[in-house]
Amino acid sequence: MPELLDELRSTAIEKLPDFTEKIRNIIIDSVSRNGGHLASSCGCVELITALHRVFNTPDDKIFFDVGHQAYAHKLITGRNFERLRRADGICGFPHPAESPFDPAVSGHAGTALSTALGHCAADPEAKERIIAVIGDGAMGCGITLEALNHAATSPGCRRLLIILNDNRMSISGNVGTLSKMLNRVIAARSYNRFRRGVKKLLSPLPRVKNFFSRLNEAGKSVLLPPALFFETLNIRYFGAINGNDLEQLLPTLERLKELDGPILLHVITQKGYGCRYAAEDPTRYHGIAGCDPDTGEMSASPQGFSAAFGRAMIKLAGKYPDLTAITPAMTEGTGLTEFAKLYPERCIDAGIAEEHALTFAAGLAAAGKLPVCAFYDTFLQRALDNIYHDTILAGLPMVIAVDRSGAVTDGPTHHGIYNCSFLRSLPDLTIITLSDTGEMFAALEFALQKHAPVIVRYPKGSGSQLDFQPFEYGKAVIRRKGDDSSPVLWACGGEVKTAMLVADILQNNALDCTVVDARFLKPFDRDLAIKFSGNRQFTIEDHCLTGGLYSALTETLAGIAHAPVAGFGWPDDRIIPHGETAVIKENAGLDARSIAGKIAELVKKN
Repeated sequence: MPELLDELRSTAIEKLPDFTEKIRNIIIDSVSRNGGHLASSCGCVELITALHRVFNTPDDKIFFDVGHQAYAHKLITGRNFERLRRADGICGFPHPAESPFDPAVSGHAGTALSTALGHCAADPEAKERIIAVIGDGAMGCGITLEALNHAATSPGCRRLLIILNDNRMSISGNVGTLSKMLNRVIAARSYNRFRRGVKKLLSPLPRVKNFFSRLNEAGKSVLLPPALFFETLNIRYFGAINGNDLEQLLPTLERLKELDGPILLHVITQKGYGCRYAAEDPTRYHGIAGCDPDTGEMSASPQGFSAAFGRAMIKLAGKYPDLTAITPAMTEGTGLTEFAKLYPERCIDAGIAEEHALTFAAGLAAAGKLPVCAFYDTFLQRALDNIYHDTILAGLPMVIAVDRSGAVTDGPTHHGIYNCSFLRSLPDLTIITLSDTGEMFAALEFALQKHAPVIVRYPKGSGSQLDFQPFEYGKAVIRRKGDDSSPVLWACGGEVKTAMLVADILQNNALDCTVVDARFLKPFDRDLAIKFSGNRQFTIEDHCLTGGLYSALTETLAGIAHAPVAGFGWPDDRIIPHGETAVIKENAGLDARSIAGKIAELVKKN
């Protein structure tokens, strides 16, 4: 048994607040040094402590939605937080390969309840409890709602306990009717106090007590909107209770452990609880690169692509009255905070509902608006069909801004390295890649004026420092010119900077190169690729080799005589791990020095 779990289960109840303080301090210390998700995990310490105290984990299984709230779970179950999110350390999200206490991968929202129901159905007669912890806005996610609709009729659902961790937040504040319903907890608390008082008063009178029990069920529907919602789905509702108070959590969970499910316990937690600065500004401290553990002070981050997107959107809004921004719970992360303040009616947060966000935008476009959808690359995966079915088939004008393209520190659940494989195969879709923040405004305006579906992809960070060149449809840009026989380095997005570094290294070794910024993955610049067909050509991309830039080049050259081509990108035969992006790139041979060495070797052979 992990040391901290053993300590938790042997500690006297009155000493548990000291235990939770120790856990929270470890989280704050580690995140301040390594970066990570601070506010969500601080708010869950008491809840996770109570779950591991009451239930027999790992036999009883805990499934976490949006696993960034699960740091206390990872700590209690034996993970070493010294190297959180580092290449040789632990992942920032639950993962079965890391521990038997993690029954599922948990990086995207909405997965916990469906996965938990699958485990219930796999062995309906088993005794172990299955617990799904839903939090950080995942209640409004379509997958969660589909699972709730199925829960009461799913085999083995008597084993199911749902914990609704309600902190009124996803990354920013939650949106939508469901959130408003759940926030009506004052009535819930008043109702629960009233129920306890009447139950105590009537306890000596069995017949009257039985009548009160029947009245109790009817009263829930009137006084507790959340109870009405869940019990209409045949899920027994309990709550709302203070999820940061062990004195409430522990006895409640002990009682619910003895009841048949499906049961939902509604707990109210404070995002950032126990960490002053995270509690005061939970949005800012949702996910951070690091900070001073005592003050929360963070070093100024460079003005990267997200900030450039936000500035460009504000500028474009003044020129295009019909421009509307749509994002699935990513207002701050995608740089739209100031835009939302200036144009609140033209910035729509659809909640954690990527499919809905895109099809909603399609509806706007069909009605004459100019929608710009802002996604993280990893979350766009959930709405790929909507791009085709609801946007492309209808021929609607829409810009989809794809942030965080490429590998990121958070690991395989968040790497943006696969979508182009799907997107490049779609008809009537333009895909633009940005290598410099200075291109953002021009790219977005170019896309808006196309009056068709356009993807604009850009990485996390600040990109290259390149001279601006206007956009020409389907045309690449030569960033560095070698001689007529020089090897040609094609690159896109943030890897244009890598390609320039590779060219510098090779030039120091007496090998001159031409560097081409592809800019358009679709349509790809066939004319330039064919022009260089007699040269050795190489591609460098922060995407898997299948379906990305390498595929675009080799497909173009197929069927014509050409010199050998080689690609540098992520392999498609294994999962790319978490860790500092510079480290995982170096480990994969995708850093500038490794690429230069390999190119020099290949050129020498020919």
